[in-house]
Amino acid sequence: MLASYAVRVECSLGRRYPEPPHPYRDDFQRDRDRIIHARAFRRLENKTQVFTHRLSDHFRTRLTHTIEVAQVSRTIAAALHLNESLVETLALVHDLGHPPFGHSGERALDLAMRRHGESFDHNLHALRIVEHFEQRYASHPGLNLTFEVREGIVKHSHDYSPESHPELAEYLLDQRPPLEAQLIDHTDEIAYSTADLDDGYESRLLKLNDIRREVAIFDRYFAQVEREFAGVREKLKFNEALKRVLNHLVTDLLESTRQRLQAADVESVDDIRHYPERLAAFSSATDAERAQLKEFLYRNLYHSESLRPQKADGVKIIDGLFGYWIEHPTSLPASYQRQMETETRARVICDYIAGMTDNYILDQHRKLMERSVAK
Repeated sequence: MLASYAVRVECSLGRRYPEPPHPYRDDFQRDRDRIIHARAFRRLENKTQVFTHRLSDHFRTRLTHTIEVAQVSRTIAAALHLNESLVETLALVHDLGHPPFGHSGERALDLAMRRHGESFDHNLHALRIVEHFEQRYASHPGLNLTFEVREGIVKHSHDYSPESHPELAEYLLDQRPPLEAQLIDHTDEIAYSTADLDDGYESRLLKLNDIRREVAIFDRYFAQVEREFAGVREKLKFNEALKRVLNHLVTDLLESTRQRLQAADVESVDDIRHYPERLAAFSSATDAERAQLKEFLYRNLYHSESLRPQKADGVKIIDGLFGYWIEHPTSLPASYQRQMETETRARVICDYIAGMTDNYILDQHRKLMERSVAK
């Protein structure tokens, strides 16, 4: 039973290219399956989340993070009686446009594009992937996803203005996204904050005493665990406390969103779309704790001295390859050279780099260095 404000697949605005219905899968389920089978989705396995593959194969990748977001998202969607298939699809596609080397790679690519009067945005790049770059079907270009999935790719975490992005006019930029899309920004943060705390502790870049001193929500649950499991080794107590932090964040987002929906007296998707603000949100108390955890991770993990060399390497590699292909466009694969007939050189190079895995871009850089030495 779906809530009255849930997106119903039978009310979908449909696909760009009409297709006959499938006998036992609805359109959102088909979209989910198309994303899972996409090449860009497979490449997430070898894209950095926080730690590169060179440090350890125990840490999260962009793919395992995506799977964790999907799990959390489905749990909340089921409890709120939202469309679980749409929520899962949006969770699986939300990071499809990320380039290699994590957020440092994204910033490097954006800076390179800005030198040419353009920019890079991983959400908008994800839309380009599903609309143009994934070529799997004889009957139409791209994955031909439903409007609601494409809209969610664009709007799940950011409100784009119609004035700045007239090319996105079809995605109802003057309206809020449905609740299924609103959830993804929060479940993404829940997943990466708890996972990055785990990986940071496992890597020994984050110390238990520092976490307890500076992250109140973790300290509260770790104190409970210590009382219950006094003789258990530290790592298991850490795991138990982190599990409770995750549960707290999920439960609070669920309950707070439910309360906000009741207070707003929304009864339809249209009510959600036209409400003055997004209705998926944490309570004020938990939002403060969430922000404290996020700030701790930025200060002690994402911007740590220990990770600076790997980030600097990634930036150098992206800058070097971008600059090389700007000067030598005939070195690009033939398909990308053809793309320059309709796109700027910078955009084509950006598309090429953004689609690379960490492994592939390292290989391309190595080959370039070898050619330079040979000359």
